Amino acid sequence: MTILIVFLCIALLIVLISVFKVNAFLAFLVVSFLAALTLGLPPAKIPSMIEKGMGDVLGSLAIVIIAGAMLGKLVAESGAAQKIAKVSMDAFGPKYIQWAMVLTGFLIGIPLYYGIGFVLMVPLIFSVVYRYKLPALYIGLPMLAALSVTHGFLPPHPSPAALVIQFKADMGLTLLYGLAVSIPAIVIGGPIFSRTLKSIPVSPLASFSAKDLADEDLPSGFKSFFTALLPVILLAAASFFPLILNADSKILPYILFAGHPSVVMLIVLFVATWLLGVSEGKKIKDIMTIYGDAIKDIALILLIIAGSGALKQVLTESGVSNQIADYLQHVQVEPLFLAWLIAAMIRFCVGSATVAGLTTAGIIVPLMEQTHTNPNLMVLAVGAGSLMFSHVNDAGFWMFKEYFGLSLKDTFKSWALMESIVGIVGLLGILLLHLIIA
Repeated sequence: MTILIVFLCIALLIVLISVFKVNAFLAFLVVSFLAALTLGLPPAKIPSMIEKGMGDVLGSLAIVIIAGAMLGKLVAESGAAQKIAKVSMDAFGPKYIQWAMVLTGFLIGIPLYYGIGFVLMVPLIFSVVYRYKLPALYIGLPMLAALSVTHGFLPPHPSPAALVIQFKADMGLTLLYGLAVSIPAIVIGGPIFSRTLKSIPVSPLASFSAKDLADEDLPSGFKSFFTALLPVILLAAASFFPLILNADSKILPYILFAGHPSVVMLIVLFVATWLLGVSEGKKIKDIMTIYGDAIKDIALILLIIAGSGALKQVLTESGVSNQIADYLQHVQVEPLFLAWLIAAMIRFCVGSATVAGLTTAGIIVPLMEQTHTNPNLMVLAVGAGSLMFSHVNDAGFWMFKEYFGLSLKDTFKSWALMESIVGIVGLLGILLLHLIIA
């Protein structure tokens, strides 16, 4: 009976968000309180339980997500993203322009949040399309595939970062595994798949064109690339050095301190403030305004993550998570595939990759612990599933349709199929990686 209650509550969450268009944070709260009451938890303790769940997940993530948003906003506003695109395209030339777009989307996708990156990339895509007279989807889809994969797979993006915390994974290792899985997903979903779409007509709206900065106003290539890649460099180093140092090494505690995701993001933010801000002639006051705007951009994401923490806490306190895990253990399915499938189904119903990933976490954590599944790979499996089945209830679907001026049919043939391809290829890469490191 308790398992039935949980699935009805999750179904209600999906209906509230997708059918009645209720704000995802409010939907999580309503369902969390309802689930707690119907599962028989003491009513007097439910509010504090909800608050604890929200506090636990935000306490671990707030610095990472907020600092990441500030970094992404500065990368965009300073012209560093534009510089990365320009250097990449100049380096690859017209013959290999698709790979320049992939590299640009990947590098910009690491620090930038998805919505910001999408809006920023589309004008760059069409500037290349007009310059080289090439089909828009052939040029644009590789870049957007890279952007989508970084959003779904790689910390410090909100959903992967939250999953790392909930699964007690290692953010550095998750990032390294994610990079390995991302490459084939991007290549197949981007450059290879986009070659089949050259004949689809595109009518971009002029109102979506962004104003480029003049070349002389852009930061240097070193500053732009170094700032965008610094989170990856530091997180990777933090995972590598403990493997080669002795446990009693005097510098190990300092490396572990500096390699903590919150500290890494603060270090990167301070470096970016100097390299892309102060050294480029920007006043601290203006930089702080950019950072303030960044917090507004991701406030709702933080609330959704907090709401997911509340539901997870209810499932944990009621003991139903363990019951679900016990039930799922008897299902003869690889846990990584099961997590991917659950995330994909919720994504199809809700439309939000973030909501799909975080909702799946509350269901799959006990099973992961009982089966001793690698938590780093579980983060990636849920992330890959959360990218599946993008359709009319996904904001990204409509952004792609309107920015490229596509018909509904052609949006399904291009965007929706690309998202599913990267999700499936990502899963296959994760399962292969599981065989290698098991």
